[in-house]
Amino acid sequence: MDGRGADLKKELDATLGARRELGEEYDAALVESFLEKVDRRIDSAVDRRLRRQLAEQQMVVARGARSPQATDSWGERFGFGIVSLVLAIPLSAIGGGVGHLPGLLIAWAGIVGVNVVQAARTVPGFFGRRHRPSGDGDWED
Repeated sequence: MDGRGADLKKELDATLGARRELGEEYDAALVESFLEKVDRRIDSAVDRRLRRQLAEQQMVVARGARSPQATDSWGERFGFGIVSLVLAIPLSAIGGGVGHLPGLLIAWAGIVGVNVVQAARTVPGFFGRRHRPSGDGDWED
């Protein structure tokens, strides 16, 4: 049993001992007192957990949400490229059929734009900035 559980057991033993000494007429007051102590302990534990989760969320935000290479696998990037090329075929046909050469160029500008944004999101230093891992594993400029 951990320290908090042992303390709570001592409180319960003390409450039961007080009940034996004081008699049944104090049952309600003793139970209410014990439950208030339990309630304070629960509130304290919940507050600690909430503060810890809030601090963790603030750290994630402060670090820039995530390191791209930590979550984007090569397969995800490859899959995005394949899907992009597969969708380029009907987009090219529609753009070229409706808008001729200007429509085709606009369709391909959109395709290239989406791929550039994806590459910039997942590849540190894509736009020529030099990145190096810092001591804590995050990427920095």
